[in-house]
Amino acid sequence: MSSRRSPLLIIFFTVFIDLLGFGIVLPLLPRYGLHFEADKLTLGFLMASFSAMQFLFAPLWGRWSDRVGRRPVLLIGLFGSTLFYFLFAVVTQRGNLGPIFGLSPVFWLFVTRIGAGIAGATIPTAQAYIADVTDAKSRGKGMALIGAAFGIGFTFGPLIGAAFVRADKLDAPSAAPGYVAAALSGVAFLWALTMLPESLKRGVAPAPGRKWFDVSSLRRAVGLPYVGWVLASIFLTTFAFAQFESTLSLLTEDRGISDRGNFLVFAYIGFILTLAQGFLVRRLLPKLGEFRMATIGVALMSCGLLGIGAATLPENRTVSLALLFCVLPVCVVGFSATTPSLQSLLSLNSASDEQGGILGVGQSISSLARILGPIAGLGLQKWTVAMPYWFGAGLMAAAALLILTLRGARQGHAAHGTATEPTV
Repeated sequence: MSSRRSPLLIIFFTVFIDLLGFGIVLPLLPRYGLHFEADKLTLGFLMASFSAMQFLFAPLWGRWSDRVGRRPVLLIGLFGSTLFYFLFAVVTQRGNLGPIFGLSPVFWLFVTRIGAGIAGATIPTAQAYIADVTDAKSRGKGMALIGAAFGIGFTFGPLIGAAFVRADKLDAPSAAPGYVAAALSGVAFLWALTMLPESLKRGVAPAPGRKWFDVSSLRRAVGLPYVGWVLASIFLTTFAFAQFESTLSLLTEDRGISDRGNFLVFAYIGFILTLAQGFLVRRLLPKLGEFRMATIGVALMSCGLLGIGAATLPENRTVSLALLFCVLPVCVVGFSATTPSLQSLLSLNSASDEQGGILGVGQSISSLARILGPIAGLGLQKWTVAMPYWFGAGLMAAAALLILTLRGARQGHAAHGTATEPTV
């Protein structure tokens, strides 16, 4: 047992330390881009570039790890994160003085995010590592470590970043958080280099690699009863939340929150996300069932996004911020409830011999939503700060209709004795 537990703890700490760097850089990126005179649409593409690279390179890293081993791929990813977070700090520092090698700081920010996205696309390799060192009985608990690393990293990363920026508003962004993120990823690299053993058993033939985006699989999945509705719901909810994530830093700036305060807002969100996923949703989902939980989740998200939009309206900033901090948990808890419920519904409506393929399509749909959401959200923010949240609330209303329609259709089939899965 100890031989299995040790690699799990090592991979957990490796991913966790690396994600601290991600949690430090993400809240700053929209503000720094705006400081370097990027327009809102360009900021949208900047925020989307990280997810786009993960979408493209995660299958590539996964296939390569099947051939050369998990450890080399993870080490390359950690080294790449260290390098590109360091470059982010250099760009921030040098960009305050003007163009770098004749190119605008915004161009170099794109370079840092594209590079960090390629390096960070090794999370599925970490999941494959866990699959290598666990048996079927303990697989789920092992995979949960990645989710825990995300939640804790997204909570403590902003808290660490807050210690390296001033509480007041500065004319020039600070490079210190970028250097700290690079240092943390460097520590993760050294930790993995010295502590992480290889998990891939030699002589095992690699499984066929997943395509970047398999259109034929998508077409087949959408053609299955109910699956298309679930996939559409997944896209809408992820799209709306991606809008929220990418625009929040500029909303808090509009409300007069400093860089340090902005870090604390993101830490607040990470803490709520961790509590909701680790305690609330995990306990309520088996009792309420997927349909009720998904419906409650999209309703909470819709109310939360409407509330965030309303928080931009009061001229009194004290009232505005009080409202913002009250409604942020509503949106975050709603997303925490919706995501696992929809994933479970996707699985429940798939045949046992199609689970992997259908869930893979669901992951691709989520990735596309995370690419397109920031572009749309920051593009909409050109008109008004509140626009992405009003639009997101409308998307949640559409998702609620899809889920209720799906539930009604399943109950109708069940009443006629044609349901293939139990109605929940």
